[in-house]
Amino acid sequence: MSFIKVYVHYVWSTKNRQALLTDNIRYDVFSHIRENAINKDIFIDFINGYKDHVHCLLSLNDDLSIGKIAQLIKGESSHWINRNKLTKEKFSWQDEYIAVAACDDKINIVRDYIANQEEHHKKTTFAKEYEQFIKRYGFDIIKK
Repeated sequence: MSFIKVYVHYVWSTKNRQALLTDNIRYDVFSHIRENAINKDIFIDFINGYKDHVHCLLSLNDDLSIGKIAQLIKGESSHWINRNKLTKEKFSWQDEYIAVAACDDKINIVRDYIANQEEHHKKTTFAKEYEQFIKRYGFDIIKK
C-alpha cells in the first residue's frame, strides 16, 4: 500500500467569470463535486468558492495527475449542472485553472482562506485574487 499526502490547492472559474454560482446552487454544486470525487477516489479536503469561481484543497493519489483530476472534477460537474438545469444558460468552466502545492504546515491557513471566500470577496474581486495568485506563484502569463 502506498501512503501519499500531497495537497494541492486548485482554483478555477466559470466560463468568462460569469456569476453563475448563485447562493441558490453554489453549495449543491460543491456537494456534488465532493460526492463525484469520492466516486473517483479523489480526496477533497475542503471546497468552497464564490459566484464565479471555486477553491478546492485536495490530496493527490497514486494514479491521477493534477490535470486529470481537474478534468474529472470540472467536466463531470459542468455536465451535472447542465443536466439538472441549475442555470438558465449553458454552464461551463473556464479551461484554465491554477494548481499549487500546499505544505502540511500551511494546510489550516489554506482551509481558512477557502472557508472565508464569501467574506473575502466583499473586499476584492476574483479577477484581483487571480492576479495575486499569478504573481505570488510566479506564473508567466502571455497576454494575447
